[in-house]
Amino acid sequence: MTRTVSTVSTVGTNPPDAPGVEPAGARDVAPWPGARGRRTAIVAQFGGDRADLAQWALTTADPLADAVAVAIHAEGVGVRAAFSSGVTNGLASLVDPHPAVAALLASTETRPDYADDELLDRGSAPFYTAPGPVHLVSLSAGALIRVYDSPSIASVLTTTGRLIDGAERRIRETGQWVATAMLPGALRAGEPGYVATLQVRLLHALKRDVARRRGFDEAAFGAPINQVDLARTWMDFTLTSFRAEEQMGFGLTTNESATLYRYWWLLAHLLGIDPRLVEGLASNDQAARVDELLQAVTGPPIPESAQLAAATVASISADLHEALSIPSGLGAKALSTLARRFHGETLSDDLGLPHSATASVVLDKAIQAARARRSKLRRDPVKWDAAREKHLADARKQLATIRDAPEYRSESASAPDR
Repeated sequence: MTRTVSTVSTVGTNPPDAPGVEPAGARDVAPWPGARGRRTAIVAQFGGDRADLAQWALTTADPLADAVAVAIHAEGVGVRAAFSSGVTNGLASLVDPHPAVAALLASTETRPDYADDELLDRGSAPFYTAPGPVHLVSLSAGALIRVYDSPSIASVLTTTGRLIDGAERRIRETGQWVATAMLPGALRAGEPGYVATLQVRLLHALKRDVARRRGFDEAAFGAPINQVDLARTWMDFTLTSFRAEEQMGFGLTTNESATLYRYWWLLAHLLGIDPRLVEGLASNDQAARVDELLQAVTGPPIPESAQLAAATVASISADLHEALSIPSGLGAKALSTLARRFHGETLSDDLGLPHSATASVVLDKAIQAARARRSKLRRDPVKWDAAREKHLADARKQLATIRDAPEYRSESASAPDR
């Protein structure tokens, strides 16, 4: 099945109301969360229509997946088993499925019109122009550190009891999910990337359900793991990571970037992110304009955000040696210094990321060498394709060595929290 969607983002490119002007007609949405900025400031900066969308997104989570989580809590293993079987074998394979499971799978099995075979089979190819360790560094020191900058996300992790002690596992499992989702053809219904992504989506819903039962402050932060949080995290896997890899010497061409953004539209669809927030974005510049709105309603980091950033740097500092041939002894200092480049002085200071002048000099030389090697490799199409195939083969080999089930897989199959 396919569905037709606009390939122009409402937030990103459609003309908004003039800044400072409220849209005509009241919107039936929950009150603006008190810790996510002020609506009047958003209206003044972005216009009333965008403020409306932001308010809806702050107070809306993922109704389809949340209904499955509530059903699992109420009815137990039967619903969870139906979800697991349906994700792998398809909705049509289920006999009298729970309505919540049926509604979720009907949505994810309805493929957007842009998701043709070309995108499914070759849309992730630009990802493999860089080796795995580079992606791990950009994912951790880039994407995840900024994810943790969100006070809402940090608060959910605190509420659900998996803050610092789970940091390293969270990095590895997030990398495992991304690597699985990027495999050619992996996002077709029932394939490993599709299955893993829906398991991640259910994990979000289950954590959301637990957070609410434990008193998550929705008046302050909005819905736990809401649409703003989801879209902002999507930005971190795309915009933040792409820019981080460019700064490391592994930049993409305009066409490569557009292709990879398009592939991530489909991931957004499977993750339950409203298409108005991300579809249509095809470049870092376009994404940055939308991200400006998302960041404006995120709120300042809380102390837990700094703790998570420090734990992230400590967890993967050794991987920087593989990514940029940085001496192992400089790992933590170099990674923290690199993270400061990714996130800028203000956020880095807020998160307590230290700078090392010595590491900075070493990084400059390593990045210059990496950029020169990549430029030379691009000029030889045969060698360029061979390198990309090697990176894909390495990713498959790395995934094959993983023995422990990630949390998103085990949560989708275990007994519900009570």
